[in-house]
Amino acid sequence: MIKSVVFDVGETLLDDTREFNAWADWIGVPRHTLSALIGIVVAQGRNNAEAFQYVKPGFDLVVERQRREQAGVGEQIEDHDLYPDVRQALSELRRRGVWVGVAGNQTVRAGQLLRGLDLPVDDLATSSEWRVAKPEAGFFERVVEFARGDAHEIAYVGDHRDYDVKAAREAGLHPVLIKRGPWGRLWADDPTVSESARWVIESLVELPDLVRPPLSYVPT
Repeated sequence: MIKSVVFDVGETLLDDTREFNAWADWIGVPRHTLSALIGIVVAQGRNNAEAFQYVKPGFDLVVERQRREQAGVGEQIEDHDLYPDVRQALSELRRRGVWVGVAGNQTVRAGQLLRGLDLPVDDLATSSEWRVAKPEAGFFERVVEFARGDAHEIAYVGDHRDYDVKAAREAGLHPVLIKRGPWGRLWADDPTVSESARWVIESLVELPDLVRPPLSYVPT
């Protein structure tokens, strides 16, 4: 039985459109240009941060993120950045007795901003807080420590074939791919996803009935 569900952040819980647009504005390129470049590098199996090198050679993400903060245009996460199904799905999972967590490749500041949203979750962490990021095995070791149950009792939900589905499967978790954002849709029918994902879903509201069908739980 799955005791815990842990969620990725970007393009799983959050619509990243505003943040990508902010980056395009910051480096001075049309928003559609940056989006296209990110799509290209992702389709090639590369890290999306590599897209910045095409328009700003030598781009250092850490340095530029600090500069944005200093300029007063740093990372922002507000309630309207959440996908519409997030609160309903998380709340229903918890109502059915599932432990719910959030853990993704995010900054310390993102963790602070996410906590400010008062999401219906049991705990929340970011890779920067843990000092280890996906797809490293150490990240998923932290997920297992963080959540309730052993690895085989934990589902990990994300949109990325390699960072979420493949890495979670290798760690012994149940991967769930959500067909959301460029990565989720690009890889929904990929053979690696077909072989590794426990489920492929269109919306988070599908999860409660998959993880804890109505007749298999006792309300608490």
